[in-house]
Amino acid sequence: MRILFVGGEDSLPSELVALVGDMDDSWQVKRAGDGATAISLIAEAPQDVLVVAPTLPDMSVATLLGQIRTLRPETSRIAVIGGQPAARVLSLAHRFLPLPVGEAQLLEAIGSLEELRELLDNPALRESIGQIEKLPSPPQTYLALAHALEADEDTSANDIAQLIAGDPAIAAKVLQLCNSAYFSTGRAITDLRAAVTRLGMATMRDLVLASEVFAHGARPDLDRAGMQQRALIASQLARRMLPESSAELGATAALLADIGLLLPGIRDERAAPDTQPVDAPGHTEAGAYLLGLWGLPMPIIEAVAFQRCPARSGTRSFWVTGAVHVATALAEGEAVHEDYLQRTGVLDKLDGWRGHADRLLGLTDPQTA
Repeated sequence: MRILFVGGEDSLPSELVALVGDMDDSWQVKRAGDGATAISLIAEAPQDVLVVAPTLPDMSVATLLGQIRTLRPETSRIAVIGGQPAARVLSLAHRFLPLPVGEAQLLEAIGSLEELRELLDNPALRESIGQIEKLPSPPQTYLALAHALEADEDTSANDIAQLIAGDPAIAAKVLQLCNSAYFSTGRAITDLRAAVTRLGMATMRDLVLASEVFAHGARPDLDRAGMQQRALIASQLARRMLPESSAELGATAALLADIGLLLPGIRDERAAPDTQPVDAPGHTEAGAYLLGLWGLPMPIIEAVAFQRCPARSGTRSFWVTGAVHVATALAEGEAVHEDYLQRTGVLDKLDGWRGHADRLLGLTDPQTA
């Protein structure tokens, strides 16, 4: 793994850079004090990971990131941020680390990118995703919400409502979804606290994630509302299929299963082959790679990547990948790999899952169970 740090001692201390170099014999670390030197180094030899400071002495961070995207689109780009980054930095960087950079956080970020490359060993995929002019940004409100819930089990509905209200566009979209036919119980929800109280923390987390992810506008030809509804249904189904300890992983993975379709130039693996670009990456691996760049947990990445062929998963039991496979297939009205369910010992549960999916899709009377 080749890692290039760009920036000064104030944000990327020598001790931190040396620590990364000493952590793994296979990690080759270089450093550049300014953008011009970094561009020269990366033009001479490819780099797997770029870590750039919040400011550079000779150019803007956005300029450097844009140059790296052009020269080496396969390079994973990490930006260290000391405040609110410029909009162009948000669209060009794959991942963000807050200043001051913590040792554990930096090592986790680099290690997870190495793991991602091992899981999806596809240079053409990395280059294709890296060339996209405007990638979806990591869902900041969702990540802040997840962190708040993990850090304090006593986080209240009011705390969650205040956090969501920090992004008015997301808050408005969440309220819109709460009052849609899918979630509404008849009485209008007019404030976020009431929404959290009525729907619960898990559902609210799903709504925030869906609101952020499906707001990305790079593909105007997509039916976003339909994709969002199917994603929410798949999320509920996956949560139901798994034990409590892994239910949230499954729900999040199912919600994000089709995120690759939001990227331009990506092949829809469900569509007829003659309507798709032949050499384009498929949406499952493209989506999984994007989530890996964001730093989501590996079980989610693997489930998104292998959702259409769960037997490829490294886990032989029915777990997150299996749940996402079944949930997305039922939400889309597609066939389920019953031989896989037979091998993993859950085929007898399929009829119950299918019945629940039909109720969520409005195909049967919700009172019959």
